[in-house]
Amino acid sequence: MRIAAIADIHGNAPALAAVLDDLARLDPDVIVDLGDVVSGPLWPAETVAMVRGFEAVRVRGNHDREVAETPRSEMDASDGFAADHLTREDIAWLGALPETATIGEDVFLCHGTPASDSTYWLEDGAPDGTMRPRPRADVARETAGIEAGLMLCGHSHVPRLVRLDDGRLILNPGSVGRPGFGAGGIEAGHPFANYAWAERRGAFWTVTFRCVPFDHADAAHRAAANGMDGWAAALRTGWLPG
Repeated sequence: MRIAAIADIHGNAPALAAVLDDLARLDPDVIVDLGDVVSGPLWPAETVAMVRGFEAVRVRGNHDREVAETPRSEMDASDGFAADHLTREDIAWLGALPETATIGEDVFLCHGTPASDSTYWLEDGAPDGTMRPRPRADVARETAGIEAGLMLCGHSHVPRLVRLDDGRLILNPGSVGRPGFGAGGIEAGHPFANYAWAERRGAFWTVTFRCVPFDHADAAHRAAANGMDGWAAALRTGWLPG
C-alpha cells in the first residue's frame, strides 16, 4: 500500500495544487487528509473546492471544527476569514468530517491525538510558544486501544516520524500550507509545501518526507493584503518575523 499523507493546508490553494501535481506522478493508492483544510487569510473557498474534488480518506482538524461550530463573533481572525468566505454547504461539509478514521486494520488517522484534535501528539508546547519533542511515554500512552502499525496525525505542522518500543510508527507529514506559526514556535525554515509518502513493503513501512515548491511569494502577498503580516512573513521565507 502506498499512502500520500497531507495535513494542515490552511486555505493555501496553490500549495495544495503543487502537492497534487507531485502526487499525479507518484500515483498513490490512497491520499489521507489529516485536517485543517481552512483557517487563514488565503483562499478558503478555492481550497475547499479543490479538496472536495479528489478522493481521500479524511479527518476533521480543530480549525475545521471551529469554523463549523464556533459563533462568528467568537472566532479569531484566521477562522473568521475562512468562515466569511465559505458557503453554508462548505462549512457543513467541514463540520461533518469524522474525528478519526482507519484504513483496514493497520492504518489510523487523526488530526491531533486520537482523543483530541487540539493536542499535539509528538510535541509539547511551552508557555513561550516554542515546541519540544514530547516524552516517549506520553506519546505511547495516547495509543491505548489502537492496534494499527501506522498512525498518522497533523496539527503541529512539524514533519516527524516516531517509532514506539513495540515497532509501531506515528507519522506527522508537516503542513502543506502554513510553514510557520506561533510566538517563536513552528518555523519550517523553508516556504515549500510539506507532505509525506508512506509505503508498506512486506512487514514494514518506509516513509519519505517531501517538500514541493509553489508560488509562495504570491501567497505571502495575499496574506499581507488581508492584514496578516505574521502569516505573510512565514509564507515568504519559512521563518517567523524577528
